[in-house]
Amino acid sequence: MQLISLATASLATEQAPTDGVAGWAAGLVDTLGGPGAGLAIALENLFPPLPSEVILPLTGFAAGRGTISLLSALGWTTAGSVAGALALYLLGAVFGRDRMHAIWARLPLVKASDLERTEAWFARHGTKAVLLGRMVPIFRSLISVPAGVERMALARFTALTAIGSLAWNSVLVMAGYVLGDRWDVVEGYVGIFSKTVLVLALIAIAVYLGLRLRGRDARHRRAR
Repeated sequence: MQLISLATASLATEQAPTDGVAGWAAGLVDTLGGPGAGLAIALENLFPPLPSEVILPLTGFAAGRGTISLLSALGWTTAGSVAGALALYLLGAVFGRDRMHAIWARLPLVKASDLERTEAWFARHGTKAVLLGRMVPIFRSLISVPAGVERMALARFTALTAIGSLAWNSVLVMAGYVLGDRWDVVEGYVGIFSKTVLVLALIAIAVYLGLRLRGRDARHRRAR
């Protein structure tokens, strides 16, 4: 009887979550298996507020429970990452460089030269940006758009995205696989990293705008 009770308690702790994003992702994986995990990650790429730090460890947890195989978890989540990134790449390609310049010209506090420097930087470092950007929360989705705008070779973009996504996905899926019902520990650590990246990006934007305003005020004073 004691052994039966212990087994029942163990199974109870291994139950998948049912609420929120975690419950939604768990439902997809339970219903569709590997393709469900791939769909969840594809949507995460298109809608960055969906957290990969929840979906990927949860997929690893599902693999640990035997819902899907570990190979299937890694393969389908990487395929989903590539599919989502390609959709954003195509959005950037359709949007196009000329339209980007036309919109940029209407924005306050920016210059055409700023965009030109950004384009030059991407031309020099686009390969590293796409590869490493796949491992940085928030930017893992956004980096696909400038790659499309700049018309990076599609085969190269796809290969870099697959390699970078496999690296990022492997870390989080394996963490969920190893941690089991404590998969949510990963969310806490990656969440801190994501917030740090977001704060640093906001600081960089604030500094940029501050320098632009100061430069504009200085020009106005000299004009007087």
